[in-house]
Amino acid sequence: MQPVLDPNPKNGQKKLLAVFGAMLAIGAVISVIATFAAPS
Repeated sequence: MQPVLDPNPKNGQKKLLAVFGAMLAIGAVISVIATFAAPS
């Protein structure tokens, strides 16, 4: 079995992309909610 912190470039890059994508998605959702929730 490989250790959890094995520096695998492909796996690490995929994980980094997933985290980055999740952060972008959450930021976009918060921006949309804030835009619609803000009183015009």
